[in-house]
Amino acid sequence: MSVRQAPGHQQGAPERSMGDDSDVEEEALANDYREQVDYDGEDYGLDRQMSLGGGPQDLHAQLVAAAQPLEYQATLETKIQSYDSYCNLFHFILNSEGPVDIEVPSHYWAWDVIDEFIYQFNSFCSYRQRIAFQQSTTAVNEDEVAILRENPSVWGCYSVLNVLYSLIQKSQISEQLAATKRGEDGKQYAGEYGSRPLYQMLGYFSIIGLLRVHCLLGDFSLALKTLDDIELNKRAMFARVMAANFTTYYYVGFSYMMMHRYADALRMFNHILIYVSRTKNFQKNAQYDSISKKNDQMLALVAICVSFSPTRLDDTIHTALREKYGEQLTRMQRGGPESLPLFEELFRQACPKFISPTPPDFENPQINIDPVEHQLSIFMEEVKNNMWSPTVRSYLKLYTTMDLTKLAGFLDVDADTLRSWLLVNKQRSRQVRYAEGGLLEGDVVNSSDLDYAMQGDIIHVSEAKVGRKLVDWYLRNLARTY
Repeated sequence: MSVRQAPGHQQGAPERSMGDDSDVEEEALANDYREQVDYDGEDYGLDRQMSLGGGPQDLHAQLVAAAQPLEYQATLETKIQSYDSYCNLFHFILNSEGPVDIEVPSHYWAWDVIDEFIYQFNSFCSYRQRIAFQQSTTAVNEDEVAILRENPSVWGCYSVLNVLYSLIQKSQISEQLAATKRGEDGKQYAGEYGSRPLYQMLGYFSIIGLLRVHCLLGDFSLALKTLDDIELNKRAMFARVMAANFTTYYYVGFSYMMMHRYADALRMFNHILIYVSRTKNFQKNAQYDSISKKNDQMLALVAICVSFSPTRLDDTIHTALREKYGEQLTRMQRGGPESLPLFEELFRQACPKFISPTPPDFENPQINIDPVEHQLSIFMEEVKNNMWSPTVRSYLKLYTTMDLTKLAGFLDVDADTLRSWLLVNKQRSRQVRYAEGGLLEGDVVNSSDLDYAMQGDIIHVSEAKVGRKLVDWYLRNLARTY
């Protein structure tokens, strides 16, 4: 998922003071975004003139080109040339004798470079996978198949990850961010390269890029692990670039959802959706169309998470959710077999364009696995395990004590099947919920307002006891989110 946006404001624009996580800070972020959409320059303050001598002007042109979106209908040859251009540029930046001495205009440009790099990687992998599937069903361009077969390393997963990790390592940005979190001066850990804005900004947004790539590959825990040194708040650098802000919270929220941490996923989606609602009045038309589409995808994910873990939403999001997916949400919250197609539909609509870490097998196309279908099957297994939970809960709310066989009769299932449903529902009501530290950390809390225990064939039902840790977590994170 990528939000393609216009370039940022001009070089030399004043830095805004970012204080605490408050409404004043929210307004400062909104003003930053207003400057982004009002800026009409297309060259980021860099000279486009080419130089045959390979001097600074040539590097300037490469830097400009790296941030420019590739045409949607670009040919296969153009896509391969673009990959070679990125390789040459990053090789020069990473392997020159000493840091590259060049001024860059702003962090908006740096984000666009990393964003476009990963977008083209994602698009090429999806295109290559599609060609491999079509090879066994329809007529395809044999010349393109031959080119793809002969160039398996073009836009390879290893190459892309190597670039991102190398930029992070070269800039020592992780060490700088970790020091800042400890209250130290991060600059003392920057080193010769990390003190240069070019390396510092590319390294910073490469961390966001890793989050995105690992999520596209289906490794959701590693995706969250990459953000250990970045604090998700309004003072972070990524929060000042609308596309980076949206992308970060989308992939963090989606990763949480796939790890069954629905409360944490909802908190991420709530945060960014509220921010989008506050900035939509001054979004440019071209950007608004893209952001509006991603906004709808995010609402679809909110509908999925709320169906799994009912919770109170912000009024703005609740209204938008009911307007967009009201009927689907009601049917999904009822559960049962009729809800399965709705979950599948919303997942397909809102999920990232997953990719495979290895090139497809063109010789044996029938053995290739569609990454999207693979992740969908994993997700739907979770849906099937939980589809009777709403029905079971609706009966349990009516009793304080109930016989297992009697409840099984109400539901028209055998006692053993009901027992398995109850165990699944009980297990799913315990979620790891983020409190502080890394995004993978958290406390195990009861996310349901209903609790029960089984003694033989007797079910004892009671209101869930919300622990002190959960209350503390809610109070501590309320201000962060809103």
